[in-house]
Amino acid sequence: MSIWTRISQALSALARGESLAALFDPFRAPPERSVAFTIAVIALGAKMAKADGAVTRDEVAAFRRVFTIAADEERHAAQVFNLARQDVMGFEGYASRIGQMLKDDRQVLIDLMEGLFHIAMADGAYHPDENDFLHRVAELFGLGGGCFASLLARFGPERGGDPYAVLGVAPDAAYDVIRAAWRAAVMAAHPDGMMARGVPSEAVVLAETRLAAINQAWDQVRRDRAA
Repeated sequence: MSIWTRISQALSALARGESLAALFDPFRAPPERSVAFTIAVIALGAKMAKADGAVTRDEVAAFRRVFTIAADEERHAAQVFNLARQDVMGFEGYASRIGQMLKDDRQVLIDLMEGLFHIAMADGAYHPDENDFLHRVAELFGLGGGCFASLLARFGPERGGDPYAVLGVAPDAAYDVIRAAWRAAVMAAHPDGMMARGVPSEAVVLAETRLAAINQAWDQVRRDRAA
């Protein structure tokens, strides 16, 4: 059974007229983790698309790169996207519920943020409203400003410019501290670890971008420190 079929089943379990955000109610049994992750990325992606006023072909293509969608499953993905677009609940309501449901899984919330950054940057532009959206979502997820700065450095318009920001360390941090941060980041980006956290196999492609940014930053730090 594909993840999209399981998503369809989760949606059909909702009472008629109930908000899609009800799936993330911390007081009800949540859908299985991989299903919840996928719905969260698509739903918040749909809300973010409203932030800059349009859904572009590039953004749709980004969804396809993050999630492998078979032709006969496209309607399920479209159903989630359209429900979220039409839902009267704003993105803050979604983000708050998702953050509460996953409050004990900080790394999953970071994985979700990475998916949203990937979609935001898909058209080659980073709209100020998208930045405000992502920053607010990170706040509602309980992720600190340092975490958002690291995500922005990895995936934003100036990605890779500050290797210390990418690794989430201070420029004057000790070498051993930076190396430990790099190792921890590499471990967090390992595909096996991502799938163990509930990131569906369809979305593990995100690890490739993350690993590239992390290793590039570490290489630059080593060159700087050796100079």
